[in-house]
Amino acid sequence: MNATELQKVLEEHKLWVTSLRQNGSRADLRGADLRGAYLRGADLSGADLSGADLSGADLRGAYLRDADLRGADLSGADLSDADLRGAYLRDADLRGADLSDADLSGAYLRGADLSGADLRGAYLRDADLRGADLSDADLSGAYLRDADLRGADLRGADLRGAYLRDADLRGADLSDADLSGAYLRDGDLLPEQTFIITGYAYHLQITNGEYVKAGCQNHTAERWRKFTKREIAEMDGRKALKFYPRLLDVIDFYLGKGERPDWLSEPGSDEE
Repeated sequence: MNATELQKVLEEHKLWVTSLRQNGSRADLRGADLRGAYLRGADLSGADLSGADLSGADLRGAYLRDADLRGADLSGADLSDADLRGAYLRDADLRGADLSDADLSGAYLRGADLSGADLRGAYLRDADLRGADLSDADLSGAYLRDADLRGADLRGADLRGAYLRDADLRGADLSDADLSGAYLRDGDLLPEQTFIITGYAYHLQITNGEYVKAGCQNHTAERWRKFTKREIAEMDGRKALKFYPRLLDVIDFYLGKGERPDWLSEPGSDEE
């Protein structure tokens, strides 16, 4: 589709929207090749873009409310500040897309690939993200209240400061995800044996009953129990040495009592 044809479709669609569907025609861009297209601020609300190739497209501030984007290729597209409320994005390819500050409230993203996507400050209230791939995505500061993230892949995701009140994370993989400063209220909606623990010298997070993150250090519980004094000191000096016994107490409480290194019983164990 050339630029002239696309402009004609957009004009007809705008008329269709503004006339409350009495005039013009709905944009039918199913399977269209729109790679790298300049659609900044375009009104495509309610348009059919299913299966379209929008990879690398400029959709900054575009209106895509209730648009059909199922199976569309939006990899590397710029959707920052876009209005995607209620958009249908099932199985869409959004790898590496920029969705920062986009409004995705109520959007259907089941099975979508958002790996490595930029979702900083995105509004995702009530979004359906079941089974979505959000591995290594940046969700820092995102608003995810009541979002459905069951079975989502959140490995390595940045969720610092995200608002997750009443979000459903059961069955999600949070391995190596950073939830420091995230707001969570309903612990029953977290994956099994996953805990966010506050009130200590370091942000603590236990994931899937296996990985324990303290500050920026993320290791298996078994590995934490076997660190040498030197290894702990290299993490954060005396502060880490003083906190280490308390960390093992936390691990014991949540995952069951386990072994401790012999050096902890030596005099001056908290000194470098």
